[in-house]
Amino acid sequence: MKPGRVPVPLLVPAVLGLIFLILPLVGLLARTPWGSLLDRLTEPGVVAALRLSLLTSTLATVLCLVLGVPLAWLLARVEFPGRRLVRALITVPLVLPPVVGGIALLLALGRRGLVGQWLDSTFGITLPFTTAGVVIAESFVALPFLVIAVEGALRGADSRYEEAAATLGSGRWTTFTHVTLPLVAPGIAAGAVLCWARALGEFGATITFAGNYPGVTQTMPLAVYQTMESGDLEGAVVLSLILLVVSVAILAGLRDRWLTAP
Repeated sequence: MKPGRVPVPLLVPAVLGLIFLILPLVGLLARTPWGSLLDRLTEPGVVAALRLSLLTSTLATVLCLVLGVPLAWLLARVEFPGRRLVRALITVPLVLPPVVGGIALLLALGRRGLVGQWLDSTFGITLPFTTAGVVIAESFVALPFLVIAVEGALRGADSRYEEAAATLGSGRWTTFTHVTLPLVAPGIAAGAVLCWARALGEFGATITFAGNYPGVTQTMPLAVYQTMESGDLEGAVVLSLILLVVSVAILAGLRDRWLTAP
């Protein structure tokens, strides 16, 4: 259909929707203090928050890969009772308010939590209000993105290659590492990037479970919140701009897989 023949009842809401999504970003760019941007970016608090965000989101992504890829394979390749329920439970963090997720983590992994009490008394390990707690909180909210992406890639992969490897005498582990993983590598990479981006932008679960301590648990989203609360709008805009640039870079990197029509 030519652009000139697009029905007005579809065109008008589409344009309004585009404006609705772009206008806040334009407002952010318009209020950015470009003249003092470099000085703002090099402030110790900004550098510390950015360094911590990059570190924790990367560690959270690694943890999600270790846990999520086998879980996705299990959901995609193995028939077992309750598989639909397991898949539903995995997606809960996607719709659960992050603050509620943080409270749930406290009740499970806090010093008096179901597992946290045992970790504290047996190994002396305390997760809340630590950098490790940030990684746990980010992993909790980001893991579903990886599992969903990898499971989708596994379901779309041609299983005949795995069957051929099995007929040639390859064991399950050899088939998984030498056939399955290379087949779904693009899906794993896309899921890992989405997982990393979600971990980088996590706020609610992090501040509830890990707190907001500069240099220890204060990631970029938490730094934005604290800066805004202190009345420093320009500082909050600069921090938000950093997260916006990262998000745009991620979308550009995934454009060929997620945004380009086949």
